[in-house]
Amino acid sequence: MSEATEAAVTGVLLMAYGTPATPEDIQAYYTHVRRGRPPTDEQLADLRRRYEAIGGTSPLLERTQEQAAGIQAALGDGFRVVLGMKHAPPFIEDGVAALAGAGITRVVGLVLAPHYSVLSVGEYAKRAEAAAAERGVTLTMVSSWHLAPGYVDLLAGFVAEEIDRLGAEPVEVVFTAHSLPTRILDMGDPYPDQLAETAKEVAAQAGVDRWSVGWQSAGRTPEPWIGPDLLAILPTLVDAGVAGVVVCPAGFVADHLEVLYDLDVEARAAADQLGLAFSRTPSPNSHPSFCATVADVVRSHA
Repeated sequence: MSEATEAAVTGVLLMAYGTPATPEDIQAYYTHVRRGRPPTDEQLADLRRRYEAIGGTSPLLERTQEQAAGIQAALGDGFRVVLGMKHAPPFIEDGVAALAGAGITRVVGLVLAPHYSVLSVGEYAKRAEAAAAERGVTLTMVSSWHLAPGYVDLLAGFVAEEIDRLGAEPVEVVFTAHSLPTRILDMGDPYPDQLAETAKEVAAQAGVDRWSVGWQSAGRTPEPWIGPDLLAILPTLVDAGVAGVVVCPAGFVADHLEVLYDLDVEARAAADQLGLAFSRTPSPNSHPSFCATVADVVRSHA
């Protein structure tokens, strides 16, 4: 493709959290997450234990690569999709460099997280915008896409299927996302409201009357994090006479540690101890409807 043709192409910087590629990469990854502060031996051992419980490593990189390929196919000619990870190669800056190196000057940035927070999507945006400015690239960010019709449709279908499969009565659906420090509430951050908006729309479309919002995977730091935590919600469901719970991790779009361990291992074990039937909705991963939805979001923004 000629340089002139490449200049007419819109770049798409698809961003995700990142994950260690091998067990040997866990320490470097964890140090990066901790902004250059190495974890203690105890912290590192705990993270290794959780990865070992799901097979040694997370499939997030592979799943994100599959999503990028699906979104590229849905967008077709006129767009070029590259990946940029927050905490592992290829980094956000690598993605911008790849697009700039191909002669692409217009880029749409999108984080594979539907809900906006200054502490999540906002941090990706800062790094992407700084890298783009350094390379002379014009970058605009999709801030959130939590009510994209295709995403709501997909989750509603997943919820209805899991309720039928669980076969318990009554069932409560708990919509979750990654917890963040409570200081975002003082900032007027839209993150909690956006999760509630997604939950409300999905529940309505799935015909669910009994639902709530919860949080999961809070960081191991001294400051308070948004609650209630899912593990704290489960006993209250039993007390309320609920027979089963379907967890819809609406804040996550791919299989990774916070889904495969925090939900499939930890939350499921807690529910089993309580005698509560447990299920979770599948991750969108590279589902064709999901890839088409993200492509529509990018195309509309571009």
